[in-house]
Amino acid sequence: MIADEDLIRTALAVAATAGPRDVPVGAVIVAADGTELARAVNAREALGDPTAHAEILAIRAAAKVLGGGWRLGNATLAVTVEPCTMCAGALVLARIERLVFGAWEPKTGAVGSLWDVVRDRRLNHRPQVRGGVLADECAALLHDFFARQRLG
Repeated sequence: MIADEDLIRTALAVAATAGPRDVPVGAVIVAADGTELARAVNAREALGDPTAHAEILAIRAAAKVLGGGWRLGNATLAVTVEPCTMCAGALVLARIERLVFGAWEPKTGAVGSLWDVVRDRRLNHRPQVRGGVLADECAALLHDFFARQRLG
């Protein structure tokens, strides 16, 4: 099993590949045996698609790797920032077993900060969650990006 910190380090490396206008968020999905199924970077600006968050793109890619099956029940999704409502809903619908994330997102976070979509007892699937993994490193990547945006 891959350590959560190593998963977030991989997601950070992916985030670093974001285009100059895209918020650097990286996601990686691994199977229970540690095999990487998919990785993706936030590409809303690059693709002109409001749903092109790293988590959504990674979930889509992982489903293709698994032959088009939408259930990712034995998978772990690691992402550099707490998922938003859309992404939290998508990982629940994909039946992802575990979510590991880095920085908390107090403005839009839907895994405990603003809402807690993934632990809502009314849903038929609730993934295990570990937040705040390498939070400072993940937050620094976002802070640096937005600082550059303000200067440019």
